[in-house]
Amino acid sequence: MSHGPLTDDLHFDRSIAGRFAWAILLTTLTLLAEVIGGIWTNSLALLSDAAHVFLDLFALILSLVAIKLASYPASDTRTYGWHRAEVFASFINGITVFLMAAGIMYEAAVRLSAPEPVKSLPMFIIATVGLVTNLMAASALHRHSHDDLNVQSAFLHVIGDAAASVGVIAGGLIIHYTGWYVLDAVVSIGIGLVIFRGAWGVLRSSVHILLEGVPKGMSVAEVADSIRTVDGVNDVHHLNIWTICSHIQALSAHVDIAPEFRGRQAGVLRVIEDTLLAKYHISHTTLQVECTLCEEAPIIKPLRHRPRAAGHDHSHNGCSHDH
Repeated sequence: MSHGPLTDDLHFDRSIAGRFAWAILLTTLTLLAEVIGGIWTNSLALLSDAAHVFLDLFALILSLVAIKLASYPASDTRTYGWHRAEVFASFINGITVFLMAAGIMYEAAVRLSAPEPVKSLPMFIIATVGLVTNLMAASALHRHSHDDLNVQSAFLHVIGDAAASVGVIAGGLIIHYTGWYVLDAVVSIGIGLVIFRGAWGVLRSSVHILLEGVPKGMSVAEVADSIRTVDGVNDVHHLNIWTICSHIQALSAHVDIAPEFRGRQAGVLRVIEDTLLAKYHISHTTLQVECTLCEEAPIIKPLRHRPRAAGHDHSHNGCSHDH
């Protein structure tokens, strides 16, 4: 039995959703282990890594929610559906994690001046468990990480968790053999800086989307030039490009077509839409057609007298002649 494109897309979405669910489960276990272990071992590094895991767990959940929101249809009150809810969630998460990172940095500064004993061996074991679960979650997402930007972003988040776990493992080993407890605070500061960077990136991206900014890495001038290269396009103006959510980009513009393409404007618009989708992943377009060269033609069309064949009464042409 053959399967159509809709069936294949549905299967693909379910496959991604299943892998996200598995990655979320593993990351949640890592978060719980590091929070409990951090309190038990008195390791600020473990608690800092737990905060980093929390940031990435939210990113995974957000990605899964984005897949679900994409299935909700638009309505009379929400013409874009629920896609923008993802951006609001990102903004709130960015603020929360930013404050969390500030707390970690403050506690690390206190411990630098007065280091506290840390149970280094349990710290090492828990961080190793976290590294293993992170690698398992990354393995679950790796299959689709090259096919979908959503999955790729989540995959990179999990890899970042794994790298942070390696830092905690190294710190635990060094503390175990040297007793240098101040290293726990040093590792915490390093992870805190990574969290600050991640939170700032989330805040900046979400605010940029909420302010209807041009999508990251996209140039208005370049997009306009691409539209002008389409056969039949004379010029383009009133061009706006914005992001509905992190994976849906929109564009509106006035397209000035050549006079000889007035009867084929639908075909011109179709080529423009295909070009925008292929080159810039812009899937939502609103294009208004104009023809300025057509408007420059004379408003009143000149009339020409055409002599009729002999035997015909010239009075029938609608023109009266005075003798």
